[in-house]
Amino acid sequence: MFSAAIKHAGINGIYVPFMVTPDQIGQAVQSLRVLNIAGANVTLPYKEAVIPFLDVLSEGAQIIGSINTITRKDKVLKGYNTNAVGFMNALEEAGFDAAGKSALVFGTGGAARAVVFMLKWLNANPILVTGRNQEKTRQLVDRIGGEALTFDFVSNQAIPANLVVNASSVSSNDESPELASLVGSLSVTGCELILDLNYGRSQNFWQDMARTQNIRFQDGLSSLAYQARRTFALWTGVTVEPEVFLKALAPAIEP
Repeated sequence: MFSAAIKHAGINGIYVPFMVTPDQIGQAVQSLRVLNIAGANVTLPYKEAVIPFLDVLSEGAQIIGSINTITRKDKVLKGYNTNAVGFMNALEEAGFDAAGKSALVFGTGGAARAVVFMLKWLNANPILVTGRNQEKTRQLVDRIGGEALTFDFVSNQAIPANLVVNASSVSSNDESPELASLVGSLSVTGCELILDLNYGRSQNFWQDMARTQNIRFQDGLSSLAYQARRTFALWTGVTVEPEVFLKALAPAIEP
C-alpha cells in the first residue's frame, strides 16, 4: 500500500521489505543511516526489540513502549507508534466521541497499549482492560492506565462499556475457541460500537456479537489506513488520503 501512496504522491521512491533475524536488528537499523533511507516500518516481533538502537522516541512511543515506524532526519533515527493515531482517526470516522465514555479493551500487546494510551488521551472513563494473561494485563494498566479485569470476571458480569475494542490478534473461533466462547456470551450495557482492529476474517465472532446485540461494528481496515497515512506523512511530509491505502489493500482482503 505504501508503493501505491508513493505513486499517487508522485514521489521518486520505492518501498521494499527486508527480512531480518534477531541478531541483525542493530545492523538493519544502522543501515538506515548508512544508505540514507528515509524511514522504515517495523513489524512483529521486533516492535520493542528495535527501540535500544534508535536515537529518540516520540512521546507516545515512550509511553506505549513499542514502535512501528522509524524516520531518519539527517543521521537521527526516531521511533513512532502510529497505531494510536490510526485508532483515534478510526473512532472519528465512526463518529464516536470517547470523552467520558466507558471502554472495554481486549488484548495486552503493543496494539492494546496504543489503544489504551489513546483512550486515556481522549478522556475515556473508565477504561477496562482484559486479556488471557493476568500478569500482562496488570503490567499494561500499571504502565499506561485503566482497570484490569480477568476473563472470569468479564464472562460472568454485565460490563458497562460504550465501546468495545479488540486489540488482540484473535477474531475467529479457529484462532481461539476460548475467546470465541467468552465473546459469544459477553454481556455489555450501553455499547455503541465494537471495533475490531483485525480485518479480512471470513468468520468474525466480534462481528457476530455486534449483529446479535444490535451494535455497530467496524473492522480494522480504516485504522490501518489512517495509521499508514500518518506513517507516510512522517517519512515524506506528504499527506495522502486513506482511500489510496484502502484501494491498495482491497485485492489482499477479497474473499
